[in-house]
Amino acid sequence: MTTQLEAVYKHGVLRPLQPLDWAEGTRVEITVVASTTARTPYEILSAIATLPMEVAREECAGREHDRFLYDSRRPEEQS
Repeated sequence: MTTQLEAVYKHGVLRPLQPLDWAEGTRVEITVVASTTARTPYEILSAIATLPMEVAREECAGREHDRFLYDSRRPEEQS
C-alpha cells in the first residue's frame, strides 16, 4: 500500500495534515521530501551579490560595460 500525504514537523513529531485510515500501531516506511519555501527578495539579492562580476574565460566581461554602451566605433576600430 502506498499513501502520499503532507505533514508538519513540530516538537520532534511528524503530524499528518489529514486523517489516516490506518489501524493503531501500523508500521510504515517513510521517505521524507522537505517542501521548499520561497526566498525573500533580500535573500535572492544577497545570493546575486556574492556572484563574481566577471569570469576570466568570457570575452565580454563587465569591465567592458561602458564601451559596449557608449562607444559607437566598430570593435576592430576600438583600442
